[in-house]
Amino acid sequence: MSILAVQEGTQEASADEELPYVINVANFTSSTPSAATAVAIDETTDETVTTTVFPTNSPSISTTYITLSPLKALTKGHIYRIEVLFTVGSAKYECYFKVKCTM
Repeated sequence: MSILAVQEGTQEASADEELPYVINVANFTSSTPSAATAVAIDETTDETVTTTVFPTNSPSISTTYITLSPLKALTKGHIYRIEVLFTVGSAKYECYFKVKCTM
């Protein structure tokens, strides 16, 4: 596993769910991050689908936790790579996780 991958690994979701994933970035920094953004890539079709699965793409931050907008409108059988970019001071960090739409 890449060191950029979140520790929990691949998540599973259904096409009907709308889940706001929460990422703890304490492995990267003990400081509160800022300027978090999220990008969604459908690895099955190799397309960026951020506006489809994150229609209100506005992550929130509390201490070392970044809460993403609800992930929705997934397609059964597809795998999505969610990339999260955030800033701490003058440094930029990125991590990712995958979501498999199982039903």
